Amino acid sequence: MQIYLSRPDITEKEIAGVVAVLRRPDLSLGPKLTEFEGALARYVGRRRAVAVNSGTSGLFLSLLALGIGAGDEVITTPFSFVASTTSIMMTGARPVFVDIDTVSLNLCPDRIEAAITPRTRAIVPVEAFGNPAGFDAVCEIAKQRGLAVVEDSCEALGSALRGRKAGAFGTLSVFGFYPNKQITTGEGGAILTDDEALADLCVSLRNQGRSVADRWLLHERLGYNFRLSDINCALGLAQLSRIDEIKAKRSQVARWYQQMLADEDRLIVPSVPDGVEMSWFVFVVRLAERFGPDVRDRLLDEMRRQKIQVSNYFPPIHLQPFIAARYGHGP
Repeated sequence: MQIYLSRPDITEKEIAGVVAVLRRPDLSLGPKLTEFEGALARYVGRRRAVAVNSGTSGLFLSLLALGIGAGDEVITTPFSFVASTTSIMMTGARPVFVDIDTVSLNLCPDRIEAAITPRTRAIVPVEAFGNPAGFDAVCEIAKQRGLAVVEDSCEALGSALRGRKAGAFGTLSVFGFYPNKQITTGEGGAILTDDEALADLCVSLRNQGRSVADRWLLHERLGYNFRLSDINCALGLAQLSRIDEIKAKRSQVARWYQQMLADEDRLIVPSVPDGVEMSWFVFVVRLAERFGPDVRDRLLDEMRRQKIQVSNYFPPIHLQPFIAARYGHGP
């Protein structure tokens, strides 16, 4: 039997919701879009949510809405999926990498100040694997220095830090709903904010720059087709209604791993920091520092032979070939 790394948790409720939309004429820009955005905003505790077709699109539009572009710098982490950096590059701004905390694996607050220059406009911190540890400190630094925060919560829906939900910290925050995430819309994402003007601008940008007023034929700015259909939103609504159940299942699996690996000194097993409620995205185990990549690769090969789907993590973003070539980064 194949043991999968991650599978979407789909029930008859999700199937029924999608089928109901397929029986309607408004497959896009319909009532399910509005319902999903409202439910998501209420869940996270924010005033507005703007659904888009991917987390990547959400990050890009968030930066555009803040007016970030050529000549600007944006501080971010090299330990993430590449979209947290490419979304910065797509605006014309330059990503500035700051190292991570070795426990939380998130952007290290103590290293941010040294990276701030007169060109710095924003910080894009990432809640690695669903962990929001340190985000309050990052946002405090940004506030003191007059910087915006685009919170990359693509892996963290349902997590919380001292009772405050992931996605509630940034000037704008972004979730992703790819099938391996806590909830899925098939493909999709969402931007959340308490700023009505920024939310309206994101609504316009996702829909070809159209006016958000009742002037449908007028395009007020350069925009994009980053809409999320009602089919996707119906799936997301059903998933969001079950998020506590889905989180509980993932948490139980994480507890089993932690219990079974607790005495294994060859591994560094993830733990939950004080004040953090974890909504597990993936469970990332590291080898102790005395082991090299050859041992890691042999371990991965053996697990695959046992039909356990497993992978090592992405190389650091600053070492990805096209980024290293553009900015001159090296090991």
